[in-house]
Amino acid sequence: MQTFKRAFEHLECPFAWLDLNALDANIDFINQHANGKNIRIATKSIRSKSLLTYISSKLHSFSGWMTFTAEETLYLLEEGHDHFLIGYPVMEPKGGRELAKYVKEGKDITFMVDDVRHIQFLQDIASEYDTTLHICIDINLSMKTPFIYFGTRRSSLDSLESLANLLAQLTQFSNILVKGLMGYEAQIAGVGDKPFRKWQTPMIRFLKNSSKKKVSAFRKQAVADIRQRFSTLEIVNGGGSGSLLYTAAEEEVTEVTIGSAFFAPALFDHYHTLHLQPAAGFALRVTRNPASNIIVCHGGGYIASGAVGKDKQPVPYEQHSYEYYDLEGAGEVQTPLHVRSGLHVNIGDTVYFRHAKAGELCERFLRLEAKRGDQYIDSFMTYRGEGKCFL
Repeated sequence: MQTFKRAFEHLECPFAWLDLNALDANIDFINQHANGKNIRIATKSIRSKSLLTYISSKLHSFSGWMTFTAEETLYLLEEGHDHFLIGYPVMEPKGGRELAKYVKEGKDITFMVDDVRHIQFLQDIASEYDTTLHICIDINLSMKTPFIYFGTRRSSLDSLESLANLLAQLTQFSNILVKGLMGYEAQIAGVGDKPFRKWQTPMIRFLKNSSKKKVSAFRKQAVADIRQRFSTLEIVNGGGSGSLLYTAAEEEVTEVTIGSAFFAPALFDHYHTLHLQPAAGFALRVTRNPASNIIVCHGGGYIASGAVGKDKQPVPYEQHSYEYYDLEGAGEVQTPLHVRSGLHVNIGDTVYFRHAKAGELCERFLRLEAKRGDQYIDSFMTYRGEGKCFL
């Protein structure tokens, strides 16, 4: 940790850190394993305008942004960016109208849909502004078994029949153009091969392998069915960072969405196919030392979203040096840690952590303080630092 200490010793804690060498290594890994596919950056996993520009400039084949709200998309449009796929349905009238104005000016914006009510909402706006809005149809690639729903409860289009029904209704919407199809393989991309509970490993690997067959067959046929009706289909979007190697090998996929892999947060330690380097996290000051093997850090309760579990806590960068106390964990204003034998930590020292997820870290900090090796480089302002909070 000496490189961290030398680079960041002038900073007040807490702060968020960024290791540019690790980030560049992760970008290189993605470039090497994209299999010629375009990469679309998931902005929710970065949440820093200047860092989004930095990453996109280093990708070999960059196709645009996957944003997460209408308001965020408008913010990036105002900053001069283009080529947006909004990852979730827009149902906010004001935001939808503002986006339609940009479409009429020639900006490339595609809206996500999986229900005729989404399409009717967009049709009404498109008709009001006398323009055509592009849509991407989101299919549900989750796998249902008698015992478990393996995936995410997201799109209502979970069969070729439900997709066909939506496609048949699309002909009545004169201001809507089908540009894309998306299928997020959450059960492959979002579930590690080395789960936190080791006894689950065989079951998860079996489910993931079985799911790949279902995903491949469903997506291929969905693409064929859409192309049979609409010659305008350009984008077939798949992935998530956790499924990069699998999704990039799928013939029908034109682009893979990547976000978390750039930062390689703690949850990505549980993927055996992703050789990534921890690139972002936060730092806390040690303020108490109630026993020789106990330290207390000021702050630290930055818990990741999703189902509650120990895997959603941040982890110390030096995982083998510290451990949490089960009845306390990472706390809102203080985080007690058990110090492993042989390590001496003083009051006033700094302990470095990694968030369990990627972009959520940036909701807590105004800047990401960047280093390269043991040299402090600069800071990257986060959305929060720009005064923005989108969700």
